[in-house]
Amino acid sequence: MAHFEKQLDSKLIYDGKVIKVTLDTVELENGNTSKREVVHHHGGAAVVALNENNEIYLVKQYRYALGLELIEIPAGKLEKGEDPFEAAKRELGEEAGLVAAEYKDLGYIIPTCGYDSELIYLYAAKNLSCVPQHLDADEFVSVYTMPLDEAVAKVMSGEITDGKTVAAILKVKVLRDSGEF
Repeated sequence: MAHFEKQLDSKLIYDGKVIKVTLDTVELENGNTSKREVVHHHGGAAVVALNENNEIYLVKQYRYALGLELIEIPAGKLEKGEDPFEAAKRELGEEAGLVAAEYKDLGYIIPTCGYDSELIYLYAAKNLSCVPQHLDADEFVSVYTMPLDEAVAKVMSGEITDGKTVAAILKVKVLRDSGEF
């Protein structure tokens, strides 16, 4: 039997530029009701760019909500209805100043399933060429390369902690080691 919850009511709490928050009343499997606070997000797309030296491109940026500078792969949020693959290509160009001749779909991750609808679509890219970087006016990042094996070690040591970055780096490592990418 599949588990479920049936929405009975939904009240808009906040409607912002990036997220919408609702307070929903749901019926549980046993017939009881409960409240669910839900963050609605259009999702995101991210890409691991691998060069001919087996290095990946990373960005460092400050994340206000955490009060930390994080190491991440190039990524960005989707506009409503935007194709995730096109968004990943756009973000690779905007943040890292790169385009790729070859991409591989790595699937998606669900970063916070308990209260958020966000899906982040992951891609790998290779056969890279440089293009002008064009960051948003409120975006400040440092771009650098790191050997893939070193990035994996930093994931395993806890130095790289961003969820999409952790998942994508490990997926690319497995694909690279198996000769699939």
